[in-house]
This record gives sequence, C-alpha cells and structure tokens, in this order.
Amino acid sequence: MSSIYSFTSSISSISPLTSPRKSFNYNNKYIPIIHSSLQGTVAPSVAEPLLLNAVRGEDVERPPVWLMRQAGRYMKSYQILCEKHPSFRERSENVDLVVEISLQPWKVFRPDGVILFSDILTPLSGMNIPFDIVKGKGPVIFNPLRTAEDVDQVREFVPEESVPYVGEALTILRKEVENKAAVLGFVGAPFTLASYVVEGGSSKHFSKIKRLAFSQPKILHALLQKFATSMAKYIQYQADNGAQAVQIFDSWATELSPVDFEEFSLPYLKQIVDTVKQSHPTLPLILYASGSGGLLERLALTGVDVVSLDWSVDMAEGRRRLGPDVAVQGNVDPGVLFGSKEFITNRINDVVKKAGRGKHILNLGHGIVVGTPEENVAHFFEVAKGIRY
Repeated sequence: MSSIYSFTSSISSISPLTSPRKSFNYNNKYIPIIHSSLQGTVAPSVAEPLLLNAVRGEDVERPPVWLMRQAGRYMKSYQILCEKHPSFRERSENVDLVVEISLQPWKVFRPDGVILFSDILTPLSGMNIPFDIVKGKGPVIFNPLRTAEDVDQVREFVPEESVPYVGEALTILRKEVENKAAVLGFVGAPFTLASYVVEGGSSKHFSKIKRLAFSQPKILHALLQKFATSMAKYIQYQADNGAQAVQIFDSWATELSPVDFEEFSLPYLKQIVDTVKQSHPTLPLILYASGSGGLLERLALTGVDVVSLDWSVDMAEGRRRLGPDVAVQGNVDPGVLFGSKEFITNRINDVVKKAGRGKHILNLGHGIVVGTPEENVAHFFEVAKGIRY
C-alpha cells in the first residue's frame, strides 16, 4: 500500500446537520427513508456505514475513523454545557443532554462512528450498587462490595427499566446521524466493573480486588457472573435501540497476569460475546483494554470482531499477533495530538500503513486528553478522511 495519501477539503467546509428523516425497522436495522420531491416516490437507502463495511472485511476506500472520548472535556461546547449542568450523572442520564453531547463532535468533525455519551458505571444503580462520579475525584462507590452477603444484594440488570434514557438516546442518534456514520454503544467488562465496586472507585494497586480474587475467589466469581449476564443484556438492549456496534471496555483487565486474566476476565468476556452473537449475530463487538500488549492473543480468544490496540503496541506487530480474522482499531498515541500538524499527519499515515488495507478502524490508543487543541482534532479527522488505500 502506498504511504502517500490524498487529502480532502477542510473540516470547516462540512455542512451543518440536516433535520432527521423518518425511518423504518427491517430485521433490526433502522433504514432511513428518502422522500423525493420531484417524483413523489419513497425508496430506502441501503448504504451501510463505512465502519461496518470495514469491520466485515468488505472492500473500502479508506479506514473509518472515530476517537475515544471524542465527546467531552477538550471541546469548548462541552465545557459551556458543563457550566449549566455541572453534574456528570445529569449529563449522562438525561436524554436531551446525552444526545446533544454525543452529537457535538459529529456536528464539527463528522467522524465515521458516533458513540453514545455515557459511562461504564451507568448500570450500577440498576444493580443496587449506589455510586456517583465526583468532579476531580472520579467514580465513588458508596458501599464497596467485599463479602458474599454484599454480592447477594446485587440485582441483575434490566436496562429497559433502569436506563430507559439510554435506549431513547440511541434511537434519536440513529435518526440524527442516519447511516452517514455508525452509532456506537458501549459497556464495561465484568472484571473492570468488579474492580470499581470492590475497590470503592479508581485504584492504583488493585489490592482489594486482588485480595478477594486470591483469597476468596468464589465471591469474586459470583460477582463477575452477575456482571456478565447483565452486560450481555445491556449490549442486546443497546443494539435493539439503534446501536450498530458496541465497544466493551475492560480497562483494568491488564492489571491481571495472563494466568489470572484467563480465570477472572476471559471466560466472562467470552460468555458475553457468545450470548450476544446468538441473538445479534451480525452486531460488531469491539474490545478495548489499555496496556494490553501482553494479552493480545488472549483478547482475540474472546470471539470479538475487533480488538482495539493501545499505543504501546506497534500496529504491524499487533496485526501479526491477532491474525487475519480479527479487525483492529487504533492506535495513535493521544499525545500526538499535541504535536504539529505535520507530526500528526505522519503518525496517522504510519499507523494506517502498518495496519494494511481493510479491517482497520483508525482511532487513538486511548481517549483524547483534556487540553488537546480542537484544531488538532479537526486536522486529525481531515487527514484521516482524506486517506485513500
């Protein structure tokens, strides 16, 4: 593949959002209806978003692109909204705010994936695990789970009852975005969710959950099973309400050694994938775990369609280790976005060249860092969307 790419016009020339069109549901797919004012006829648009075509291994002219945390604190529009709505839970649990925030990067950058603005901990309240997300501190679990009795109190998640706003927001996003980009949902993986609720929040050493894993593994396995069952239902719910692909975040799985990953994470990830594939066989599932270089081959064993690489793994090596059947996502270092435009361009080209043609979603190796210049994010998308294989 040539390392020389052509580039399209500036991001500033993108037209504003058009009003949403009506749609109909066919085999769990929301297909926009195009009304012709000239002929007075109605015809469905059958074009699939570029991201879905790329994941399925179809011939595409360029890699699709979206960025983790593309909606959020680096955007001025988000900062202004936060002044009016300072509570993160309000912003992530109010349908109108979720839709508005999710669409902020779509209106400006036109990514190929529009991801739901939410949090992996959103289901916890519906599982009888009270929590909050405190500015400057992060997640706080009010009653950390440490005993068998604590785990017994955890309810199985029923998303349509506990988080109806998620389904409503996804449905609206599908209508707004139409099929010009893929609407993405996401969930937390069992071990990562368990880490938060056992540790009581974020952690540096994960000593509490490791103490539970290595001294009372039956208790942890019971908790992990509840999360696995619930997150499978949550993915199915998101897909039924408009999500065209779902990313699973197992952010803290890489705190486990390979042998412990095989006991406390891999079986539950595989269970989620197997359950979802039975009901939604064509729904692409993406798995992301930061710092996953030592676990790549094991991540592929989960059965996901896409493994998202962080920047510590060379993209060409990641491709070889995962094999041809697994699509890859990533993996530009988010810090690159603080560099010059020429530097950003070179790093994008390097990743795309190493990923090779097809079955690649261009992304960062982690979320956008607070303080990243918006003009550099715009340049990232401009360069990415100008690439041609």
